[in-house]
Amino acid sequence: MNLTQARAALQQARRVAVLTGAGVSAESGIPTFRDAQTGYWARFRPEDLASPEAYRRDPQTVWQWYASRYKAVTRAQPNAAHRLLAELEREKGEGFFLATQNVDGLHTRAGSERLVELHGNLTTARCERCGAVTPLPAPDTFTPPPICPACGDPMRPNVVWFGELLSRHALEAATRAFQDADVALIVGTSGVVYPAAGLAPETRRAGGVVIEVNPEKTELTPDMSFSVRDVASRGLAALLHG
Repeated sequence: MNLTQARAALQQARRVAVLTGAGVSAESGIPTFRDAQTGYWARFRPEDLASPEAYRRDPQTVWQWYASRYKAVTRAQPNAAHRLLAELEREKGEGFFLATQNVDGLHTRAGSERLVELHGNLTTARCERCGAVTPLPAPDTFTPPPICPACGDPMRPNVVWFGELLSRHALEAATRAFQDADVALIVGTSGVVYPAAGLAPETRRAGGVVIEVNPEKTELTPDMSFSVRDVASRGLAALLHG
């Protein structure tokens, strides 16, 4: 398959499923989890900041880390890749589905509506006692931890930590969408984090076309129908507009 054929397949597809990773938000200036561990935070292991054990041991430090990331995310703006995917959703309507590994909320801010956030959203908090999910206050006025408005307990960051399972509802919805897709787009993800990395093979097994957009080869590249070797914004523009 070449670029012209990939573009035609996407244009003709009635059902399109998309998986996005950190490469989509990189153009908005949002670093990956590990790249964000600079300065003071470089002394910590990832598990010391993003695990249930770390939160039970030192909730204040964990919240300080996530509050700093939350502040950075609110300053960032959706980029052309986010907007192109929102445009594709408007074109495909109910035949579109987006699953993202990103926790920054930029897809929603760009206008995407038919999506699941597989790893959560760091602009919200979740109560472990009653399950309530609420937006965080504005970063300039936010003093963690937030208190649950429903039951009064302290709330935790609404993200999936090391050792935790993804939302069953979100993963099942994503799996169904990729199984049913005529075309799947895998954009800006290295393909090493499971179970998200297992979505693309669902489309291939069902006979669909799988197109990768990534400047580098990934673990998923051998299973792709076609790969666009470019950053997310330019690669998607090449597929959607030529």
